[in-house]
Amino acid sequence: MTNQLIRSGTSVGANIREAFYAHGKADFIAKLQLALKECSESEYWLELLIESGYCNDKAVLYHCTELKRPLIASLNTAKSKS
Repeated sequence: MTNQLIRSGTSVGANIREAFYAHGKADFIAKLQLALKECSESEYWLELLIESGYCNDKAVLYHCTELKRPLIASLNTAKSKS
């Protein structure tokens, strides 16, 4: 589970970074959608780790959930302007 969390968690940042250098609006939106997808997957793995007792830090899950908000807002803005 932790390996999957590391993969999905680091992918969020990588896709956000790639979005900065996107080749147009469609590419920008695609990268942010991937970041949101990976953030959601990370949230899933964190929930499993917390429920199974391997992790007791619920603040990490909160931060993951909070990261989704600006991603969704950015996606909605980018889509509305295309």
